[in-house]
Amino acid sequence: MMRLMGKLFINGRIKVLTGLCIGGSKSDVAIGDIDNCVVKTSEGVPYIPGSSLKGKIRSLLEKSDLENIIKRNTKLGTEKGAKDAEGKTTKINTGLCDCGDCKICVIFGNAGDKRSSEAGPTRLVVRDCHLTPETRKQMEAKEGEFRELELIYTESKWENVINRLNSRAEHPRQTERVPRGAEFDFEMVFDFFEKEDMGRFFYLISGLNLLEDDYLGGNGSRGYGRIEFKDVEISLKTIGDYEGDNQRQVLYSGMLKDFLKQKNEFGSKLLTKLGAE
Repeated sequence: MMRLMGKLFINGRIKVLTGLCIGGSKSDVAIGDIDNCVVKTSEGVPYIPGSSLKGKIRSLLEKSDLENIIKRNTKLGTEKGAKDAEGKTTKINTGLCDCGDCKICVIFGNAGDKRSSEAGPTRLVVRDCHLTPETRKQMEAKEGEFRELELIYTESKWENVINRLNSRAEHPRQTERVPRGAEFDFEMVFDFFEKEDMGRFFYLISGLNLLEDDYLGGNGSRGYGRIEFKDVEISLKTIGDYEGDNQRQVLYSGMLKDFLKQKNEFGSKLLTKLGAE
């Protein structure tokens, strides 16, 4: 049976480089009001749901491993005897891995009935990301790069559909966005059970790198949602730490893009701390 050896914490800030729109819902509708609102806390402050961040990273990693995912899904369908309309053994290949024991499934989790008993618990927890106190203060005071902000914490952007035959504007709408320059605190927790989790952790970091060159939220193909991870700190709590002073041990601090260049040194240090050399 697997034993929890420790927890790795990834902390830092997410900086919005282009307007961010992660959709929420409105409690009322008014003529001329914003059509697409961002998700907000009960205080009316925008945030990044952990589910959105986790789901996007998983999606990018699945795309990067799509060929192998299709092979695994097809093999799984054959083993389970899945049949199509003509009675042929098949598996619908959505590109979403549900094998239960590959590194994507182990890191991000699966439905309970598809989880492999050998893989153990889901490794990754992603917290909701809230505006930093500095960003929130600047927005409320309309200071710095937020001095022209029309709403308290967000901006509105008009968009339209142009008829390509007659060049007429159709379906004008307003979209609410978190403006460029806003920063959110983020935290991810990675449970370490076995030596194989080292490679899974590095794989997760590659997913964060992928996200920096993609987008978060909606409308990314129209320029929304570019972000940057900054002030990244990776720390550890072993089981011994929880039984003692309960303090984190910082193993890395710096730029996200530089972390994987030091992964061998980091790995040696981590295994030593965990007593798993």
